[in-house]
Amino acid sequence: MTKRALITGISGQDGSYLAEFLLAKGYEVHGLVLPKELENSDRDLWRLSGIINEIKLYPSSLESHPSILGIVDGIKPDECYHLAAQSFVSYTFDSESSIFDTNITGTHYIISVIKQIAPDCHFYFAGSSEIFGRATTAPQNETTPFNPRSIYGITKLTGYYLTRNFRDNYKLFACNGILYNHESPRRGDEFVTKKITSWVAKIKSGKENSLSLGNLEAKRDWGYAPEYVAAMWKMLQLDKPDDFILATGQLHTVRELCDIAFSYVGLDYREYVKIDQEFYRPSEKIPLVGDPKKAGRILGWAPKKKFTEIIEEMVEAELKHSKIIN
Repeated sequence: MTKRALITGISGQDGSYLAEFLLAKGYEVHGLVLPKELENSDRDLWRLSGIINEIKLYPSSLESHPSILGIVDGIKPDECYHLAAQSFVSYTFDSESSIFDTNITGTHYIISVIKQIAPDCHFYFAGSSEIFGRATTAPQNETTPFNPRSIYGITKLTGYYLTRNFRDNYKLFACNGILYNHESPRRGDEFVTKKITSWVAKIKSGKENSLSLGNLEAKRDWGYAPEYVAAMWKMLQLDKPDDFILATGQLHTVRELCDIAFSYVGLDYREYVKIDQEFYRPSEKIPLVGDPKKAGRILGWAPKKKFTEIIEEMVEAELKHSKIIN
C-alpha cells in the first residue's frame, strides 16, 4: 500500500526537499500552503516547480482548526511532517502575537488533529537549536538544558514539549528533530548564508559593489538541508519515537563563509564587505554547536557534504539565477 505523507511548510527549503525525497520513495505527498502562495505560485512555490504536478496542495492556515481537521480527515496520513513556522530569528519582541499564533497554536492544532483523526500516524516536529539559546555547554546534545533567548526559540521549545507530551500521554508516535542551521540554494533570503551568496553573484555581475554584514567572527554549525530531511524520514521509520539533534558538530565563522563565497568567483571579500553595527546579534559566550552522535548511533545518519561545498553550490546557483534574469 502506498504511504501518504502530509507536509506543513512544503513550499519552504526543507519542505520542498522532503517532498522530493518522499516521492522518490513512492509516497503520495500532500502539503499545506497559505492561500496567498497559490495565488502567487510563480513567486512563492518556485521550490516546488519540478514536482508541482506530482503532489497535492491544500490552501490553509495553521491557525484554522476546522481547516486542518478537514484536510487531515480527507488524507488520513501515515506520516506527518510539521515544518511550517514563522522562522526568522529576532531577539526583539515586536511581533510576538503572530509568531505565537503560528508556531504554538498551529502546532497544537496539527498534533491534536492527528491524534483525533489519524492516531496511528507518525508525527515529526521541526525543532531548532534556538531552544538552547544561551547555552551552558558546547557541544549541545539531547540532554543539554534549554535556555531560549528569542521568541522563535521560545515557540520552538513549546512545540518540543507539546510533541513530547502527546507522545507520553497519548502514545502518539511523535518525534522532535532539533536541527541546527542547514543550508542550500533554496535557503530563504533572510538568512546570512543566502544574503552573502546572493550578494557575491550581484557583485560579480556588477549590480552591487559592496556587502554590509555584522560580526564576522560569529560562529554557526552549518549543514546541508537535503541530508537533514533524510534524517527526518529516518526518525519516523523507527520502532519507537525519540528526539534527535541534527548537526555537523563543527563551527565556522561568517568570515570563513565570506572567504569561500568570494573566492569561488575570484574575488577578495575584504575589498567588498563592510561592517554595519545594525546587523550585529547579541554575543554568544558559548556557541551553538550540536552533537549528532545519537543520530549517528540510532539512525545511522551523519552529515557528509562539506561546508565549502555547500557554500560553493549556493554561489553557483546564484550565478546561474543571475544569468537567467539578465
